[in-house]
Amino acid sequence: MNNFDTVIIGSGINSLTAAAILSKKGHKVLVLERNDWIGGCIKTEELTSPGFKTDVFSGWHPLFVTSPAFAELKEDLERYGLEYINTDVPTGVILPNNESAVLYTDRERNIHTFNQIMAGEGDQYHELMKNFEGNAEFVFQLLTNEPLSWLSIRTLLKSVRKKGVKEFKREVGTMIKSADQLLDQYFKSDVMKALFAPWILHTGLGPNDAAGNIMLQVLVYSLEAAGSPIPIGGGDQLVKALMKIVENNNGTFMTNENVDEILVENGKVMGVKTQTQTYFANYVLANVTPHQLYEKLLPGISITESFQKDVKNYKYGNASMQIHYALDGPLNWENPEFKKAAMINVTSGVMGVSQSVNEAYNGLLPKEATIAVGQHTALDPSRAPEGKHTLWVQLLEMPRDLKGDALGEIDTSNGYTKEVIEAYVDRIEKRIRKHASNFKDLILNRTIISPAELESYNINLVGGDPYSGAASIDQLLLWRPTSKYKKHDTPVKNLFHIGASTHPGPGLSGTSGYLAAQQIK
Repeated sequence: MNNFDTVIIGSGINSLTAAAILSKKGHKVLVLERNDWIGGCIKTEELTSPGFKTDVFSGWHPLFVTSPAFAELKEDLERYGLEYINTDVPTGVILPNNESAVLYTDRERNIHTFNQIMAGEGDQYHELMKNFEGNAEFVFQLLTNEPLSWLSIRTLLKSVRKKGVKEFKREVGTMIKSADQLLDQYFKSDVMKALFAPWILHTGLGPNDAAGNIMLQVLVYSLEAAGSPIPIGGGDQLVKALMKIVENNNGTFMTNENVDEILVENGKVMGVKTQTQTYFANYVLANVTPHQLYEKLLPGISITESFQKDVKNYKYGNASMQIHYALDGPLNWENPEFKKAAMINVTSGVMGVSQSVNEAYNGLLPKEATIAVGQHTALDPSRAPEGKHTLWVQLLEMPRDLKGDALGEIDTSNGYTKEVIEAYVDRIEKRIRKHASNFKDLILNRTIISPAELESYNINLVGGDPYSGAASIDQLLLWRPTSKYKKHDTPVKNLFHIGASTHPGPGLSGTSGYLAAQQIK
């Protein structure tokens, strides 16, 4: 009963993707989850009030519906009831002076609209997207495959031959520049820059970080091409459909099962041990951070000194906080297009995002945080009682180690206390009310998930870091989480490391699980 082909530790999107792929290959799969729910950072519940379905953590699926995993599993997922709904306005932005802009899923409409904001801005946007499309094959190959795979190398060589060595070197050099440099290169209007700048936060980077240039292009291109799709009925509909694939192919899920140790014999994985059981397996996939894997789950494994340093030096990024609302009706945004927008960013622009990132990095509650306002019920009314709405607010510039308040108004000497959190949320709500005057009157209930609570929900979110590790250039591609092992291999034969701490990093795509599953026959 305790013998399996593959055991997977953790049940996030990468685990579920790998489990689905492997179970379809005929593997007897066991997924072990320490929490009492399956899904990792995909969780839907009536968190604020009865009848209001809230996506507690991650909320949008553009990266998944454009992933190789979805392409392979799409028919099965739809057969088991998964249905996505979308909008033609994936995002918008509003500045302190109420100036606003939106991005559509229509290139020509974007060009026309942006040219109306300022002459030439739409043409510049078109040039930006065309330039990215010229590199899209190479970029997406790196992000959806192992960087050192023959397929990736072949695509790289193809790009070099097509462009020439000098031009290829120039373009790669441009890619590793920062997001603010990209925006300054293409746009003059503050609102155009502000429309895109907050999205760099969703890659685990800030506007001034290296490699932000190409990561921002990937996101903007994906938003225009795929929108901001969400499953009808809640994000957990994706989880349920993936579980059905696994269970209908002889797979098993167990909750409240915390893995204490990965069993190894003669350099080969043998299974895992929990507090109550031992599960034997030919393969193990661990959806954990490198610190958990090498410092906790593999106590007897000898690794090189340089590898130990890589693990020790693996660092985490800024924390996140979620604020969820049950509303009595829709917000009265001044821009009518906001009524159908998936996510609206409230920000003062590129400099504001940069300042907030740096303040959080230095342990301070930002003066003017970037506020991501998600409107799931604008797309899917079934998530709330008739006429009611949910509101999903995410703050990605929170300090993991709280040292103070950049405005000097909140006493943080005792850390993230209830009083500190509520005072900071009040600051956020005042800014939303400035642009949606009926916000306060609509609130039926509110639930806050602080950085500390995020980690208690999911131990991979260290200190509240939603991306399980900083996505700085030294922790991307070949270096995530280490350069010592190619693919998702580890020092132990048939043990694979997956999850957001591994390539390709943050984002709800399931790609690391998919890539690991491809290595297993």
